[in-house]
Amino acid sequence: MSIPQSGGGPIESLDQLAAYMEAGCKPKDRWRIGAEHEKFGWLTDTRVPLPYAGDRSISAIFSALQARFGWHPVHEGENVIGLSRDGANISLEPGGQFELSGAPLTTTLEVGAELQSHLDEVRQIADPMGVRFMGIGAPPEWTHDQMPVMPKGRYRLMTDYMGRVGTHGTQMMYRTCTVQVNLDYGSEADFVQKLRVALALQPVATALFASSPFFEGKPNGHRSWRSRIWRSLDASRTGMLPFAFDPGMGFQAYVDWVLDAPMYFVYREGRYLDALGQSFRDFLKGQLPALPGEKPTLSDWADHMTTVFPEARAKKFIEMRGADCGDRAHIAALPAFWVGLMYDQTALDAAWDLVKGLDAETREALRVAASVSALQGQAGGVKLLDLARAAVGLSHAGLVARGLGEEAQLRPLVESLRTGTVQADKWLDLYNGAWGRSLTPLYEAASL
Repeated sequence: MSIPQSGGGPIESLDQLAAYMEAGCKPKDRWRIGAEHEKFGWLTDTRVPLPYAGDRSISAIFSALQARFGWHPVHEGENVIGLSRDGANISLEPGGQFELSGAPLTTTLEVGAELQSHLDEVRQIADPMGVRFMGIGAPPEWTHDQMPVMPKGRYRLMTDYMGRVGTHGTQMMYRTCTVQVNLDYGSEADFVQKLRVALALQPVATALFASSPFFEGKPNGHRSWRSRIWRSLDASRTGMLPFAFDPGMGFQAYVDWVLDAPMYFVYREGRYLDALGQSFRDFLKGQLPALPGEKPTLSDWADHMTTVFPEARAKKFIEMRGADCGDRAHIAALPAFWVGLMYDQTALDAAWDLVKGLDAETREALRVAASVSALQGQAGGVKLLDLARAAVGLSHAGLVARGLGEEAQLRPLVESLRTGTVQADKWLDLYNGAWGRSLTPLYEAASL
């Protein structure tokens, strides 16, 4: 989840909110790729979650990364809650999920090299401690009470609020891991086309990357439990954004949706002030109960934009949010999949032709089918395996057109399309076969 944003000065007019998004427009030669992934740390002797403090802990790994590899600490109060270096950040999700937010890079090959360097650095430090990290969408056995709680004010507020809306909010916060990529847009029209394609094809990403078939010690009936969790969270800030496909869609329509999402907090002088359930529209009028008489800045708006969680999220770029984390090859494949679709206009136009006939009900039903059955899911007469074959084919063509050899990173997806199975299917087969219905082998099998 996001760190406090730096958006700008006072908001004098509503027009500034859409202008904030418009300021993200870039010419194609300045488009970049920002990959992120989250992973669970665990102690190899006990298979329990990695704690925040202690000799074998997140804090100890943070200290060693600073000393050995030149990372710089990010503090909240007295606690180090992240690291930064050369445009990249390491941050913490609420349950200690260890997240790399990569630097803005120009090719997916650079993204893959950055990933490899990060995992190598972490492993050099973690292995001697008896610590490993899992690339998986949800922990196979840990209960909520076992999860550590990170010392971040934002998460304390969110935990309280999540307990009052939906049914799966705290599961999302403490027991899920994703991989995503952040991509640029060139204009408002380009933003709309990319957002629509991103939303419509998130079920394909969910299916291809599904890796969370276990929860609290047993199969959960889904290939992606992480995706299932997101469907029962907070309807005011999640989902497939049906309005994005309406005529007249643009920056302002997205702004209006975010404005209607209840607030979580306001960040002031290093502290998160409780604004749970309050209205950013009231804030604009100086009527926010948390800060009576005070009006927001663009930094407040940028913060508020990080508290909505649709399947594809817009800021000054677009985040693809539908996939479970997986092994190294899948983490590298996710950026390649979306770059091939989004950064070649021929591929993007063809991707829109592929999905423009799907109605809102079918898009949502495909989202459900992907979480349950991965590539074997279908809805509204659409088979996810067929849709995935078409989407990966277009992505491959888009990457080939870039002429950099990035299409090689799609190999794990091509293999899944060949077999019709994904990581979750493989692990379920092992669980029911060679593993003798034990989840102990999964910790090593899923380790990065």
